[in-house]
Amino acid sequence: MTDFKDTLNRRFTVAPMMDWTDRHCRYFHRLLSKQAVLYTEMVTTGALIHAEADRFLRYNAEEKPVALQLGGSNAADLAQCTKMAEDYGYDEVNLNVGCPSDRVQNNMIGACLMAHPQLVADCLEQMQAAVSIPVTVKHRLGIDDMDSYDELKQFVETVRQSGCNVFIIHARKAILQGLSPKENRDVPPLKYEWVYQIKQEFPELEIHINGGIKSIEECHTHLQHIDGVMLGREAYQNPYILAEVDQQFYGSDDPIIGRKQAVLDMIPYIEQQLAQGASLNHIVRHMLGIFHAQRGGKQFRRFISENAHKPGASIEVLLNALERVPD
Repeated sequence: MTDFKDTLNRRFTVAPMMDWTDRHCRYFHRLLSKQAVLYTEMVTTGALIHAEADRFLRYNAEEKPVALQLGGSNAADLAQCTKMAEDYGYDEVNLNVGCPSDRVQNNMIGACLMAHPQLVADCLEQMQAAVSIPVTVKHRLGIDDMDSYDELKQFVETVRQSGCNVFIIHARKAILQGLSPKENRDVPPLKYEWVYQIKQEFPELEIHINGGIKSIEECHTHLQHIDGVMLGREAYQNPYILAEVDQQFYGSDDPIIGRKQAVLDMIPYIEQQLAQGASLNHIVRHMLGIFHAQRGGKQFRRFISENAHKPGASIEVLLNALERVPD
């Protein structure tokens, strides 16, 4: 595919997911793949500017390469927060133009910005001017009745004039009136061919595809047409899919980590976090799917779900849960 100005290899990425891809989740995912680019949950500019920025921006050095996703529509605020991200050492900043929830719509954040492509371009231009790290955009195919291919093409044409050359496209439109955020992840039909066509029409851009991808095989199929794949729910609910990423997409000859070994490798991190006052449940909830479709997987999930939230829950909960999975 095309060569690009920055060196961050986004051939495989894990999507930003609210309430899921926090720093504990990303640490676990990094044990499974050393190469995949990991994204934070969306953080709004207001949270960074008016609240405790460190609470939202701190991460573990082991997570890198890691990208911060920002939500906002004020160009100056976005530029300020992008600079904060660079100062914290993030490898990329991504602008959210895809979230369909009512809460963010009311603040001109997310998918509703697809109706304002020039505003998106202005924001991205100022964000890029503030930093030297890559600034990217994640968006939908369209929104509500603004859902033709020509309108998508016009959106990309306008936004690319900002200098942004990395577009991550969720291959569904968003229905802002009448569907919940959860329904917006399933109900609007997937149109992968539209994303392929955007790559053909804008070959100089780095185009990535997101939405409904459930296997390594599907990733390879998409990569015949575009530059990168982004997995969301599948990577979270079945995280062991990440264990093959380095070998399949980055040419690594390292051995693939075993499921149990990945759990055991989390123990020093969990003990460190518990010593700093973290809750066991807040960490191990991200590990529930590691034995997806495996013998003992249901028992592993059940034991953790029933015990990790209890006061004083320790690493013994995880070790006891692991004993329920046969070798």
